[in-house]
Amino acid sequence: MTASRIASDLDLDAIGQLALRLARLAGSEMAAALGRPLEVHYKPTAETEHSLKDPVSEVDRAVEAALRAEIAARFPDHQVLGEEFANPPTEPDGVTWAIDPVDGTANFINGFPLFCGSIGVVKDGVPIAGALWCASSHALRAGVYHCVQGGPLMFEEKPVIPRRNAEVKRRLGGFRDASHRSPQRWEPRRTGSAAIECAFVAAGLMEVAQFENPNVWDIAGGLALVRAAGGEAFARDPDGWKPLEAFTTEAADSDLRQWRKPMVVAAAGAGEALCKALG
Repeated sequence: MTASRIASDLDLDAIGQLALRLARLAGSEMAAALGRPLEVHYKPTAETEHSLKDPVSEVDRAVEAALRAEIAARFPDHQVLGEEFANPPTEPDGVTWAIDPVDGTANFINGFPLFCGSIGVVKDGVPIAGALWCASSHALRAGVYHCVQGGPLMFEEKPVIPRRNAEVKRRLGGFRDASHRSPQRWEPRRTGSAAIECAFVAAGLMEVAQFENPNVWDIAGGLALVRAAGGEAFARDPDGWKPLEAFTTEAADSDLRQWRKPMVVAAAGAGEALCKALG
């Protein structure tokens, strides 16, 4: 990433601290909710899709509302892009908080501990901060992975150095189709949370992860983590896989909510191999 794209005109420390606090808030609400019955609804789906494919819990909406209020109070000139509430078109320019209060809702409502609260901040489409509360981690406990642009990957305010055992010849890869049809170089896994897979790639638990058509709020925070750890990302355009530096849109009046592209995140040097395998 070039120096001209670094957000030197922003108080990154203040943004990073708020992102960390919001991720912890999301995590505490999720942890508290697991001890009681949850109100669950299902979003409308296309006729060709399963009618119970896309659940949303009372926690999703309550937490997003709380996060939006906190951001508006601290940074009233920043945009907010979230999954659960409609908002005016989110312009690619400027600063946008992309939030997913519960990523992996199906896991969450079933008590399966692979879910995540994701806070991402982008400036002019470039991820500049990320904070992801994860129900599981490299430390075998819940906690927040976080970073700001130009800084290291952190877990609960301590640096994370991904450790890779040279004796392991076949690393894990996150794939929607976690079967024999997945690229053979990796042991396939499907977690059900794009955000947590980004965090796991950043922390070295997975080497790669592939996403079919993620939304910006699914992967903005995670992409910041991957970058902080020295990893890489690619998105697929009509003419093939290209490095992903920023979330960009074609028209000047377009909405970041509409950004969706096939995407790959990977440890350094592994992304091109996966893109080649995917074709």
